[in-house]
Amino acid sequence: MTAYYHLPGLFEFYDLYKIFLPLFRERREYFYDWCEIGSIYGAPGDCTWGGGRVGFGDADPEEVALLMKQYGISARLTFSNSLLEEKHLSDKKCNYLCALFEKSGAEGSNGIILHSDILLKYLKENYPGFYFVSSTTKVLTEFSELEKELDRSEFSYVVPDFRLNKELDKLCALSPLQKQKVEFLCNECCWFDCYDRKNCYENVSRKSLGENCADHACVSPEAGRGYRFSDAMKNPGFIGIEDIQETYMPAGFSNFKIEGRSLGSAIILEFLLYYMTKPEYQLKVREEVYLDSMLDLF
Repeated sequence: MTAYYHLPGLFEFYDLYKIFLPLFRERREYFYDWCEIGSIYGAPGDCTWGGGRVGFGDADPEEVALLMKQYGISARLTFSNSLLEEKHLSDKKCNYLCALFEKSGAEGSNGIILHSDILLKYLKENYPGFYFVSSTTKVLTEFSELEKELDRSEFSYVVPDFRLNKELDKLCALSPLQKQKVEFLCNECCWFDCYDRKNCYENVSRKSLGENCADHACVSPEAGRGYRFSDAMKNPGFIGIEDIQETYMPAGFSNFKIEGRSLGSAIILEFLLYYMTKPEYQLKVREEVYLDSMLDLF
């Protein structure tokens, strides 16, 4: 089997991927032969349909679409706003992005990550060339909820809440078709016992809609530390490369999502090194990227 990674920052880290993707294709011996890039996801800044994280991507959409087409990589628009109403569906920027990316690849090659059923209905009617991904912002923490979502024919993939990652007995009992649709969020740093995650996502949705609201107050005891990969590795829901190779792939799972749209290029590079790059070549890859004067890593 092959592990397909779904990487963050379609618009946010365009400059990094412009360096990394040629390296990944031309120096394939640097990288694990059991993994591939399944997609790169994200949304531009000030995107009304955006959600999950406050978007700050400012890359030119046409250049982004061209880069993804050049390397045959699925582009996923992250439109996971949970508070959309009918009045928001006419947003010009979001409709422009849909029209652009629907036509930029082969039929069904690009996708949209979403939360809202209102948006799903609109997209199916107006942009049928996409596949659809059920967003982790739904915070489906009950396994029965996950099973229902997996059985929905509208979705090609479903990203469970990271706290279901280690429910291995139940996960292994899923049907082969259900397993193909599961996309695990591997490197979440959020407090495992968080009881306010849905409100956190709704706060982001309100900001994307332009509402003047205060920042969400994180309830984690270590909220002040910010994201640290070393902390994420200690999270009970963390999925590392040994887990992927020895547990999840043999059980029939092949899709793994890496979070990080709100982080900087330097830490995204660390994810690419850890999850995709053979240890003996990590320095070479790091040097290739760091020494490119066109990239601002921080």
